[in-house]
This record gives sequence, C-alpha cells and structure tokens, in this order.
Amino acid sequence: MTPPLVEVRHLRRVFDVSPPFLNRLIERAPKQFLKAVDDVSFDIARGETFALVGESGSGKSTVARMVVGLLEPTAGEVTIDGVKMTGRAPAEDRRRVRRRMQMIFQDPYASLNPRWRVDRIVAEPIRAFGLIQGEAAIRERVGELLGLVGLHPDDGVKYPHEFSGGQRQRIAIARALASDAEFIVCDEPTSALDVSVQAQILNLMRDLQDRLGLTYLFISHNLAVVRHMASRIGVMYLGRVVEIGEGRGLFTGPKHPYTRMLLDAVPDLAHIGRRREPVRGEIPNPINPPSGCTFNPRCPYANDRCRAEIPPFLESVACHGYHERRIPTGPVELLVPDGMAALPA
Repeated sequence: MTPPLVEVRHLRRVFDVSPPFLNRLIERAPKQFLKAVDDVSFDIARGETFALVGESGSGKSTVARMVVGLLEPTAGEVTIDGVKMTGRAPAEDRRRVRRRMQMIFQDPYASLNPRWRVDRIVAEPIRAFGLIQGEAAIRERVGELLGLVGLHPDDGVKYPHEFSGGQRQRIAIARALASDAEFIVCDEPTSALDVSVQAQILNLMRDLQDRLGLTYLFISHNLAVVRHMASRIGVMYLGRVVEIGEGRGLFTGPKHPYTRMLLDAVPDLAHIGRRREPVRGEIPNPINPPSGCTFNPRCPYANDRCRAEIPPFLESVACHGYHERRIPTGPVELLVPDGMAALPA
C-alpha cells in the first residue's frame, strides 16, 4: 500500500494561561494550563481531502497550525512525505517539504499584505524558494496562476482592497499554488464569504485538486461544505478526535453521540416533525475539563465509567457507550441537506 502523505501521531498542545507571576504570588494561585489539543492522530492519503469539524473551541485551527509548523506542538509528531517535521530531520529535508505545503486562511483580506500589489503577493513564494529565475519568467508564471484561479493576468497590478471577498480568496489560492504545493491546509476558507461565492470557491478547489493532484486538510464548521469536499471526516470535541468516518457514511451512520448531536442541530425543513435529540449544555471550560470523557456532562448515554475513564479510540470512535453497545447503531436519515447548513457557533 502507498504510505500516507501526512501522518499525525499523538499531537498535543498546551498553553500556559496563568496570570503574571506577581499576581499569582499575591493571590497564592497555581499556574493554569489550557489543553487546546490532546492526543490527536490521523493520516491523510495523497490526493485526499480530510476534514476536521466541530464547534468553535474544539481545537481544529490549532491542529492545522501545528501541521504546517506555525505552532510548535507540546508533544507528538507530524510526518509529511516521510520527513518528521517535529523531529530532528535535516534542515534541507524539512525546507524541501515546507515548500510543498501551504495554508489558506479564513479571512482572505487579513492574510494578504494590503501594501503589496497582487503580482508581488503571488510571486513571493516563487522568489523565496528560488523556483524561477528572471523577472519576465516570474511575471509569466504569475499570470498563469491568476488565470488558473479564474482571474485575469492584468489583475496583478491591483491591490487586495480592489477585489471582492471571493476574488481575494482566489488570490490566496494562487499564492498557495505558486510554490508548486502538493499539500494545502484550508482553515475555514469559505466561512467569511457569501453562500453563492462559497460554492464557486469550493468548486474551484475541487477542480484544482483533480487537475494538480492536491491533498487537502480542510477545517470547517459547515457540515454541507464538508460533505461536498471531504472523502474522510474527523470530528473534534474539546481538543480530542472523537470519531473518524468516510465522507457520506459519517452522515448516514454516526457512531459518537456528539456527532449525532451536531447533525441533529442543523435545521432542515424536510424533516419537520421528526424527533430530534435536543442540544444539551455548552462546551466545558478547557482549563478545567470534566474527568473521563469530556463529553459526559452533555451525553444522554453517560454512566459512571464515562465520568471516570477517558475512552480509547477503537473502531474509529472514542466512546464507552458505543464500545459497550449501549448506543443505538445502524443507518439513520441523511440529516444534512445539500444547502449550506452550518454548525452553531
């Protein structure tokens, strides 16, 4: 079998959120730590789109930033194309891999330098990695990239503020492709756009994936977007992956109670009158999370074991109730329509 392009093993990130030393000394308060990500593992095959979904604060974006190297993990490993990015691999190997991975951010305007023209923005990765020599050849390549994402080569002389939100996201995609990237991390790439523009950007990303063989790590809270884009989906809750499933299969046969709750929370006129499981409670404070399974205060199937032991990740799900066959299983109605339905923030 072909080895996966991206391997994430036991990734963990802890932030020190303690008050200043003098305040702690006066108040005699201990240090406080926030576990943003705790023991996250998954693989991404070449040419695949793997999505991470979950409510705000579940740790999706923190995982994305650790995978591309913007955040140093507290523990765990990220291996891309056989090179351990968090280990002591040769600097040249890590530089070679970094050139082939890029990131598309949520806000396209904030991620573009407002003082640079578009042609300079798109050409920056080419110059930084020394991919093409000569200004004429670089300008030609920038024009090709702008055309590839649906813009005109003459748009390169404009500034980011002269474009719409969807056009700015196209510029961000062109910049990601400028370094001949193979692996792209997409952190909520369409959540700041109108619904009609979202569909255009998503279709563009799928076309580019088919044409260039790209691999995506897709972060989103929009279930309809994930269903449209992802071949496999990981569900995160309070820093942990609680379920991983194949695209459509996760929607028709969710295993974890949290996944079922997310799907039930999406409004759908086609299922008026169908009994739904109401959303219970709120996400606990990550500084002081519940013991055992962190979802137990909101879970209708929780028992004493759920409150005491962290469930192991077995059979693609981390849930004592599922492993003990206490939770109803089997196919369910497709709860998410094709429209742009989003999770509650």
